[in-house]
Amino acid sequence: MERGNHSETTEFILSGLTDRPELQVPLFVVFLLIYGITLVGNGAMILLITIDPRLHTPMYFFLSNLSFCDLCYSSIISPKMLLNFLAERKSISYTACTVQMYLFVSFADVECLLLAVMAYDRYVAICNPLLYTVSMSRQRCKQLVAGVYAVGLVDSMIHTCFTFRLSFCSSNIISHFFCDIPQLLVLSCSDTRINEIVMFAFIGCIVVSSLMTVLLSYVYIISTILQIRSTEGRHKAFSTCTFHLTAVVLFYGIQLFMYLRPTSSYSMDTEKVASVFYTLVIPMLNPLIYSLRNTEVKDALRKAMNKLLTNS
Repeated sequence: MERGNHSETTEFILSGLTDRPELQVPLFVVFLLIYGITLVGNGAMILLITIDPRLHTPMYFFLSNLSFCDLCYSSIISPKMLLNFLAERKSISYTACTVQMYLFVSFADVECLLLAVMAYDRYVAICNPLLYTVSMSRQRCKQLVAGVYAVGLVDSMIHTCFTFRLSFCSSNIISHFFCDIPQLLVLSCSDTRINEIVMFAFIGCIVVSSLMTVLLSYVYIISTILQIRSTEGRHKAFSTCTFHLTAVVLFYGIQLFMYLRPTSSYSMDTEKVASVFYTLVIPMLNPLIYSLRNTEVKDALRKAMNKLLTNS
């Protein structure tokens, strides 16, 4: 693999979602609204879990970390994307592109692994309830989250180092609205075979191992729920998993579609639509998924609102 000459490319041009001028302002409004809902929804979720003692449980501890991850995940992409909707020249510096890709891959890994940890948490709670407080102690939960972040940061560093050692001498136009690995590999005039192997191996390992953890957890969870005799008991047990299961289907489905295929089969339009969903739409939906039919979260929100109105 060749070491890139940084003087060859000092900046990249992001093509964005579309080059049609009449759509720039409407898209700016739509994605500003999405980003605003993401900030408010995830910020409110973190605040509620922090201030309400009833939500100081392992499940909500992981959920608060998921909300923080979604906030960061979206904030890495949205501000630059919104700015480019209104800018004539949609450029991003070489350094900013490097930082954006590093942070994006880091938090993508963190979200992927957090969903697996949350599946394991539900497995212990439903299948081994008597050992739950021991198995999922506060210290154990912190260790799991720290491990998730460590894996994400290290994996992202590997991808970033491999990607930005390449030469980008043929073109600097990224056919996307942010800096991501596949699009940068397409631009490189170096041999990218090793990069593709590294990308498929590491990202595939994280996604597949996380997905297997989720699947195995839910096999045991469903098996345990089916052994519960009362319909009400089965419904109550499964209702604690439906929110997480919905988030899992959305996130892992798009991740598998995005990365576990060769770069030769990429369609940029399809790629952009899929990227919008997992970088912007899913972070907006997650707090809604976990709160709309969650009585504990709704009660905590109602209590916080009443307290705020009383104090004012």
